[in-house]
Amino acid sequence: DHEALYRIDRVEQGQQQIIDAVRIEPSVYEPVVVSDDLPAARAFVPPVPVQPFFLDLPLITGDEVPHAPYLAVTASPWPGSVALYSSDRAEDFRQNRIVTARSVIGRTKSALMRARPGVWDRAEALEVELLHGTLESRPLASVLNGANLAAIGDGSSGNWELFQFETAQVIGARRYWLSNRLRGQLGTDAVMPDIWPEGSWFVLMNGLPEQIDLPAAQRRISRHYRIGPALRAVDDPSYVERVEAFDGNGLRPFAPVHLRVEQTVGGTQLSWIRRTRIDGDAWDVPEVPLGEEREAYIVRVLREDALVREVEVGVPFWTYTAAQRAQDGVTGPVDFQVAQVSARFGPGPFASVLSDV
Repeated sequence: DHEALYRIDRVEQGQQQIIDAVRIEPSVYEPVVVSDDLPAARAFVPPVPVQPFFLDLPLITGDEVPHAPYLAVTASPWPGSVALYSSDRAEDFRQNRIVTARSVIGRTKSALMRARPGVWDRAEALEVELLHGTLESRPLASVLNGANLAAIGDGSSGNWELFQFETAQVIGARRYWLSNRLRGQLGTDAVMPDIWPEGSWFVLMNGLPEQIDLPAAQRRISRHYRIGPALRAVDDPSYVERVEAFDGNGLRPFAPVHLRVEQTVGGTQLSWIRRTRIDGDAWDVPEVPLGEEREAYIVRVLREDALVREVEVGVPFWTYTAAQRAQDGVTGPVDFQVAQVSARFGPGPFASVLSDV
C-alpha cells in the first residue's frame, strides 16, 4: 500500500457510503511554458539549369582513365548535388555520375598571351573572376609538385590548356590576379593559341572535377548527356543537354621537341627528341619511358603550306635526300613537321621547324 491522491466525483450515502473517485497526478495541472515561436519556413528555391563543362585532358597523375573526360559543374544557387545521365540517343538516359560539390569555375577578365612552356611566365598577371569558390597562393615547391593546376579554354571539351600559378592576389570580390605561371603543362603546349582572349573559361583542377564513366569502345562516338539537379527527374526542364564525342586526350602523345636540321652528305637530316605522357618526371633514368606500344613518327614536308611528302619512321631522325627533294620539286625553305604516333590515338600534335634544303 502507498499513498495516492484521488479526485472525488460522486458520493452516495446509504447503509454504506459509496464514493466514485479518479486517481490524479497534480503535476499534470501545473502550467507549462510553451514557446510562441513558429517553425521557420524556408523560401522556395526554384531549380535552375546548371553550368557543365566537359574537359578532355591529358593524364595528370597517371592514375586516371586515359580516355575518360572530366566533368566540372557550377550553379547559383547550388542544388546540393548534380546528376549526369548519358545515352546513345536522346532517350533512355541512364545515370552516369552524381556530383556532390561544385567546381571552382570563372572567366578571365584579361587576355593571356602565348608563352614558352617549361619556363616561368612572369608576364602581366591574368585577371580571373570566379563564379564560386576561392583561390590561394602556394609555395614554389608545392607548385612544382602539382599544386594550383588549372585549365583555360573556350568551353569546348577538347580545347583546354593546363597551366599552374604560384601567386593568386585578391583584387575584389571573387576576383584575382594570377601570376608566376607555368604554361602548356602536360603536353598542352600543342593546343596553346597565340592568345586566350578575355572571357575565356577557367577551371581549377583541385580534385573536384571528376572523370565520367565512358567505356573505351565509346571513345570518339557522339553520345547524349543530360546534367541537372539530382533531386529532379532526368526530363525536368532544369536539365541541360549536351551531345559530345571525346578523343580521349589522355592517350594523345606529346609533340616532339628540339627539332634540329643539319645539312649532311646524304641530304638534309632532321632530328628530334621525343617526350612521354607516362612517368616522364623521373630524373634518375637515362631516357623517359616510351609510353606507346612501339616507337613511330609521322614526318611531313610542306612547301608554302602544301604537303609534298609524308613518311613514317621508327627512329627520332630522318634524312630528306637530294633525290627525294628533286622528285618533290622542292627548292628554298620548307616546313618540316613531326608527330609521335599512338596505336590507339593516332598521330599526336605536330612540332615544326622551318629550314632551307
